[in-house]
Parts: sequence; structure tokens; C-alpha cells
Amino acid sequence: MKVFESINFQDLKTKFQVKKPWDDVIIFVLNVLIAIPLFIIAHQNLKDFNWPFFLDRILIAFVILVVIQLVLRLIRTVLIIGIAIYLIILLFGTVFGNYGIASVFQDYGYMIYSMSDNPNPQDLFVSKLLPFPNKKETLQAVEYDHPKVRNFALYATTKHFKDITGQKEHRKIIQCFAVFKEIRNRWNYVNDPIGQEYIARATESLIHFSGDCDDHAILMASCIKAIGGTPRLIHTGGHIYPEMLIGKKSDLEAANYLIKKLLFIEESRGKEIHYHIDEREQIWLNLDYTARYPGGPFMSEEILGALTLN
Repeated sequence: MKVFESINFQDLKTKFQVKKPWDDVIIFVLNVLIAIPLFIIAHQNLKDFNWPFFLDRILIAFVILVVIQLVLRLIRTVLIIGIAIYLIILLFGTVFGNYGIASVFQDYGYMIYSMSDNPNPQDLFVSKLLPFPNKKETLQAVEYDHPKVRNFALYATTKHFKDITGQKEHRKIIQCFAVFKEIRNRWNYVNDPIGQEYIARATESLIHFSGDCDDHAILMASCIKAIGGTPRLIHTGGHIYPEMLIGKKSDLEAANYLIKKLLFIEESRGKEIHYHIDEREQIWLNLDYTARYPGGPFMSEEILGALTLN
């Protein structure tokens, strides 16, 4: 029985062993294929130490490559089995799951672009805030479920960026950016009556697309929420502006790529993406009317209050 098992093992070892120099070539290719998704996962989940020239990320990539290389050399006699398992996993994710071959290389593209572009100028935490002014009236004015607000938001999504392809998983972000573009292009700033804080409902602002900063913020937040986004209003003392929830670091990298390479190329050329990070490390992108693109410069850095509309 032992002899039979030994013969079978030797037969399998000989059958699946790849001859030199092709075993080294296969190990190198397989190492790269495995390292890319692992590095993306590490990059998205490990703390960014902001080392110069991204040396922390280079070190992580080097460690991953070395470890995978050592493991692959240990199992080099069954490389064919390893390749088959890897391809089956990727194929399964592509056909039946939400993360496959295309997603791996798309995320890799987002990551590389963001590392070269650096969309991290405003890592500010919004916490320990004061009560939001006129909170009750503001919440009543955010008429996200009103048919007129919903219809306008839908109109904006059909007017802008409808033909963008290959970005299905980021469709909601793109549609929210379409709403930003339409409102921003139409908005006309008009002061409140002297001595009065006039808070216009979203449906009222839709008539002339005019009003002050809080009227714009209310309309923007209403339309963003009407199509499934999560907005919030930021109060700075003399100004109110809207932000939208982007998500985690990988979502920021995708948004950065969409803004600067696909949707707002001219408006954002040579500019930075501005955002805030809350106490749960969620990223919120600036949508102020003073900015020409989502994530444009903040009009005011002082933050006194925040009103999340979820």
C-alpha cells in the first residue's frame, strides 16, 4: 500500500512539473497576477503613512512580491494546479460575482492614477460640532421625495454623462455628479431679505434656480438624496454648503479618476480634490456652488455644524 501511494505521488509530481526555464517564467507571471489584487486590497485597507514618494506603498508591494515568490517556489511542482485554481477564482468572480478580472484592473488603474495625482489635500475630521442652525426648517425644505425634485434629478442624469460606459459599479456617483453639474450651471446667487434668514424649499428653488448658499445647499442635497445618494450640509458660520458621501478610500480613488479623467476634465485640470473625513473614516466630497467640479476648493475651512441627511 505504501509503495502504491509512493508511486502515485511520484507520477503526479512528474506529470504536473513544468520544465526549466518555463517554470521560472510561469512563477514570475503568476506572482504579478496574484500580487496586483493583493496590493490593491492592502492599499485600500492599510493606513496611509504619507511617506515621501509613496515609499510605504512601494515597501508593501515589495513585501507582497517577495512572499508570493517564496510560496510559489515552494509549490513549483504543482504550478499548473495553482494557475488553474487562480484562473477559476477570477473567472467565477467575473461571471457570477461582483469582482472579477475587469474589476481588478479597473481598481489598479484608479489606484495608480490617484497615487500620481494625490487627491488628499484636506484630511480634516468633522467632529464635536455645534447644533445646526434652523435645523427644523432646513429638514422640511429638503424635499427629496417631492415629484418635482425627483423629476429634475432624473432630467439631470439623462442630460449629463449618460453615455459613460464601463463604470457600472460607480453609476450612482456619476449620476450625483450629473446633478451637481446641472444645478451648478444654472445657479444664480441672490441674497436674502435684509435682516431675515429666508430658507427656500427645494421645489421653490427649482422655479428660478436662484437664492443664497443655504438655498443652493438644500436643493443640491434634495436632488442627491432623490436618486439614492447620501448628502449632508456643512455650516461654517457665514456659509452653508453641501457634501456627498463617497465612501472609503477606494471609492475616493474611483471618484478622483472619474472627475479628472472622464467627467470634469477641463474644470479640474491641475486642481486638487477636496473632501472631509468624518469620525467613522467615511469620505465626504465638497459640492459647493463656488466650485466648478465636485471636490473643488472649500470657500471656508471653519466648520461649526453638520447635518447628515440619510
